[in-house]
Amino acid sequence: MLAVKYTLFAIISTLFNLFFQYLSFLVYLGPASLYIAMFFGTLAGLVAKYILDKKYIFYHTPKDKKDDAKKFMLYSFMGIFTTIIFWGTEITFDALLENPNAKYIGAVIGLSIGYIIKYFLDKKYVFIYKEKIIL
Repeated sequence: MLAVKYTLFAIISTLFNLFFQYLSFLVYLGPASLYIAMFFGTLAGLVAKYILDKKYIFYHTPKDKKDDAKKFMLYSFMGIFTTIIFWGTEITFDALLENPNAKYIGAVIGLSIGYIIKYFLDKKYVFIYKEKIIL
């Protein structure tokens, strides 16, 4: 069931990402528009995925806003490597294929790979559960 939920949330976050990229292209198509769109898409997907993962995958309840901000920063930091994979794949598809939608196919592939890796990073480094030892 966890894999199904995580996959569903990855799809939702991917749709947020692609939608915000699409909106960005509607607003601006000048130099570096792909990079600007990827930036805004990444932010939208990151926030959506953090909220869903925190609450429904890792069942983390922050102690306060400061704790939540720390978790979000660590969650974002763990996403740097996976974002490089996602951006690299999207840029590669955009550069190599002449279809204007190729970038979106690259984004979906890159995000899929990234989300799989990110789950294990988040499980190990972000949402760490310490067992209580009762003597």
